[in-house]
Amino acid sequence: MAQIKIYGLKSTLSEKREHLSQAIHEAVISALEYPVEKKFHRFIGLERCDFIHPEDRSDQYVLIEILMFTGRSQEAKKQLICELFSNIEFSAGITAQDVEITIIEMPRENWGIRGLPGDELALNYQVNV
Repeated sequence: MAQIKIYGLKSTLSEKREHLSQAIHEAVISALEYPVEKKFHRFIGLERCDFIHPEDRSDQYVLIEILMFTGRSQEAKKQLICELFSNIEFSAGITAQDVEITIIEMPRENWGIRGLPGDELALNYQVNV
């Protein structure tokens, strides 16, 4: 499971939403061997006064938080980060300077999905990649 939140200025996210979503999903599929149909993206657009960041970031600055089951290897997580930077620049035209990524891992038993604790769910994909 991977739930992804993308924060940025409302104007930037409105303009770049589809390209960002595509870039992020392609990286998750590739690096985490994630099923194509599993896409959980939430775009959180903020007003300029609510999105304070360093002056060396542009109006295209985005924060990406990925909440996922524990179990992925260090190599898979590093690959995900590298692919995110590359895909986002290619698809959305946002440079690495304007992208920050945080991966937050949770044990499966801390999730509730479709009426079950996450560790009791039958998954159609591997978590240990």
